[in-house]
Amino acid sequence: MTERRAILSGSTFEEQIGYARAVVDGDWVHVSGTTGFDYTTMTISDDVVEQAEQCLRNIEAALAEAGCGFADVVRVRYLLPERADFEPCWPVLRRCFGEVRPAATMLVCGLADVRMKIEIEVYARRATA
Repeated sequence: MTERRAILSGSTFEEQIGYARAVVDGDWVHVSGTTGFDYTTMTISDDVVEQAEQCLRNIEAALAEAGCGFADVVRVRYLLPERADFEPCWPVLRRCFGEVRPAATMLVCGLADVRMKIEIEVYARRATA
């Protein structure tokens, strides 16, 4: 039987909306769209690059709890309300994904809260022993 378990970050959004930060399904790890909120304080920076850095810290924590890391990411989606905000984030994104080279997509769209300037979603595949 395939393992399936939810990983929670403590974000109030998870409780209010009814979702998990990530779901482990066998070797696959599906990380929900993750924003730049610091989930311990539920605060968010006004700066898109700082938000991207916090997104990646939040994602890294979920991946670690799932037993993997950025090296296991095979797919990433970047969601931003403002196209011009994407390029300033590239150095931050490259630090995590530059060696990994996952398949990637960037979409311009509205996000759930006007304070959110970037949301990142990843899929990872855990190495099998």
